[in-house]
Amino acid sequence: MNELRAYFAREIPGINAFLAAEADKLDGLVREVARHVLLSGGKRIRPMLTLLCARALGHTGGDPLPMACALEMLHTATLLHDDVLDQAQTRRGQTSAHVAFGITETILAGDVLLALANKLGADYDLPRLNALLARGIMATAEGEILELAHTMRPTVDRQTYLDIIIGKTARLIETSCRCGAALASRDRAVEDVAGEFGLSLGIAFQLVDDALDYTISESEMGKPAGGDLREGKMTLPLILYLESLPEADAKALLAALREKRLTEAEAARIVVAIREKGLAEQTRQAARGYIDAALSQLDALPAGPERTVLAQAAEYVLTRRK
Repeated sequence: MNELRAYFAREIPGINAFLAAEADKLDGLVREVARHVLLSGGKRIRPMLTLLCARALGHTGGDPLPMACALEMLHTATLLHDDVLDQAQTRRGQTSAHVAFGITETILAGDVLLALANKLGADYDLPRLNALLARGIMATAEGEILELAHTMRPTVDRQTYLDIIIGKTARLIETSCRCGAALASRDRAVEDVAGEFGLSLGIAFQLVDDALDYTISESEMGKPAGGDLREGKMTLPLILYLESLPEADAKALLAALREKRLTEAEAARIVVAIREKGLAEQTRQAARGYIDAALSQLDALPAGPERTVLAQAAEYVLTRRK
């Protein structure tokens, strides 16, 4: 992982500086909201993937940094809107923006970041980038809508769960990789390789995130353990748990989730049971298959330092603990 750490250490300061500079240009009503979430840390996976894919494919024209940061802005906008919908109190270990600044200001800040991301992409004057950004935004919105609908009417349905995580997480990671490839090449076949890598990586990323929700403490994760359960989200650890229960017990739990009457004591007991049954680790094992699929795509990319870092990034996604 040495190459991965060195690459991130070299690139993250530039990403953060660009994001801070762009946030400072915003209107005062939303400036602090944008700074609050844009500069709160974050792994910067999406902008790094854009940079890595562009350079792996030999990009030499124009600075890829604005495009990379556009992807981080899109991601940040979805977090702002998502926290309002979920009424989340914390994000990345600090108070959520809508709690700190107000719902109106937070929604406006999310809208501004969406618009700014599109402007940064349009400045390259490459129609393909605009199409990719539009597809990424639409897929993310569709994923959030599907998740909200499924939370209101939860079922033990693995395919629906997969559709949700592809929409709300994996497509934007795929878009990050495709945008990097599109900067470097007009060859759609090359872009597809980068996109398939990103899609598989994104699915694995969300699977691991869903496993971590049941195993990591609030201080490590930046949000309460079992938060997905308390919000009624049907992630794979909970699906596996429901599949392990007698039919009557599973129906009773689904009804409690649907009717929003799961008590804190019951939620805590389920979190412990999921840990003890090893269901979070089974979710990580499911992620392994997607990481293997992602790694197989890299064979089609030119050998070089960026391909090495992309491979290490995939392994990091699988093994991360926060």
